[in-house]
Amino acid sequence: MRVGLLGGAFNPPHDGHLKLARLALDHLELDELRFVPTALSPHKPDPGGPAPEARLRLLAQALEGFDPRCRVETLELERGGPSYTVDTLEALGLREPGNTWVLIMGSDQLPGLPEWRRVERVFQLASAAVALRPGAPFEVPGLPGISLKDRWSGAAGELVALPSTALDLASTDLRHRLQAAPQDDPGGLPPQVLRTISAEKLYR
Repeated sequence: MRVGLLGGAFNPPHDGHLKLARLALDHLELDELRFVPTALSPHKPDPGGPAPEARLRLLAQALEGFDPRCRVETLELERGGPSYTVDTLEALGLREPGNTWVLIMGSDQLPGLPEWRRVERVFQLASAAVALRPGAPFEVPGLPGISLKDRWSGAAGELVALPSTALDLASTDLRHRLQAAPQDDPGGLPPQVLRTISAEKLYR
């Protein structure tokens, strides 16, 4: 199977995540797309917010009625600790050796690629598809083992461009808006996610 992996804290999950997933589904001929919530990002300080169980529930709600090819992969939450992509890919490869993997990300993540743990190994195991995000140019760092392609062939080590999300949404900004005005709709959240956040008084 051709499987896309969209990782992140999803704290909270928002319309930008869904738009990125839609672009990947429309352009990469995926059999499946998995949202992979992190236990703890190794590249960012812990921003706080709901417990992992609540984030997982919000993510599942965000995907309700979205696309049957999408599901949540809980491997990183079950493993706990810092969530390194290379560890996840190696574990998935052992568990599902017949699959090919492509990481789905926004262009804002490109500058940080050289800092990823064992990044050369990451691109021996998977490819990457990158959507342009407003304010984040598509600048590919010089890394061995990556080849720019027009389309993803299913092989590892390829980097392909997706169209722009055209949405300037970030979970950090949404958390700040929810904290500043918890009674208001901050915009950018699926309605079922916003209902749960309001009902359970999350992000206050």
